[in-house]
Amino acid sequence: MSDPTSTPAPSTPEPARILLDTDIGTDVDDALALGVLLGSPEVRLLGCTTVYGDTVLRARLTRRLAGLAGHDVPVVAGAAATLTEREVFWPGHEGRAHEGLADERLREDVDAVGLLTATVAAAPGAVDVVAIGPLTNIAHAVRADPAFAANVRRLYVMGGRFDRPEPEHNFQSDPEAARIVFASGVRAVVCGLEATQRLRIAGRDIARITAAGGFGAALGDEIAAWCGFTGEDWSVPHDPLTVLTLVRPDLFGFRRGAVDVSVAGADPGTSVLRPDPDGPVEVAADFDAGAATEEIVARIIAAGAGG
Repeated sequence: MSDPTSTPAPSTPEPARILLDTDIGTDVDDALALGVLLGSPEVRLLGCTTVYGDTVLRARLTRRLAGLAGHDVPVVAGAAATLTEREVFWPGHEGRAHEGLADERLREDVDAVGLLTATVAAAPGAVDVVAIGPLTNIAHAVRADPAFAANVRRLYVMGGRFDRPEPEHNFQSDPEAARIVFASGVRAVVCGLEATQRLRIAGRDIARITAAGGFGAALGDEIAAWCGFTGEDWSVPHDPLTVLTLVRPDLFGFRRGAVDVSVAGADPGTSVLRPDPDGPVEVAADFDAGAATEEIVARIIAAGAGG
């Protein structure tokens, strides 16, 4: 018989349900962010959509990396072109470190917008979306379903810069998409360039990641490809820091308000935070860069252990 006076064991919280929208394959930070998600027991990755440029190649690379970490993640190729029809930044090294990517099976029974809108509509207020590329797919979802913005629990965005009027790559690549997304009133957490540029992954941390099984070795190849392109021996983990605001929000301070994104003028894609205590957007601010870097690396290594 059970002891009626015993204290029940505390229940384990259900993992947060996540969709990832990514332009993986160019800057290695998207692949590292995938590692942080796969190495975080607090989340369950429901699926991925890819955006910007050769999205089929990006989708196949996502499948390959997730599989190396022991995860069978549904992946859908999304919008290749931006809403503003700006030229896609494509260095040409994408996917070259991996053989046989064409054998990776993608989900084809739904398009990216359908996956995004249907998944959050099936559980309103219970699914987070992490968007770490240009916001084209997210803008298409906002346009396709008027309830999409309200159905998303939180939209986590890597994009913008909020310490000075300077455009950042993701917003600059499709400023109209960014404008549509933030004008929708979606509840969002944003990690801007002024925050992410405080971190670097280099030397010892690259070696630790590369040693983390087949997944880590593949990330090592991605790091080498990106560093070969930039000519630098380190990477800025823009996207992993964004994921960290989801899995470890306690590490951050935030500024609240509403975000405006310019679509015209000399610097389209420039972002401004209008302070408002009731605003829908939180922008990551204060955090310990060393602690954040270690948390990122440890979670990537944990993902490698699952392969």
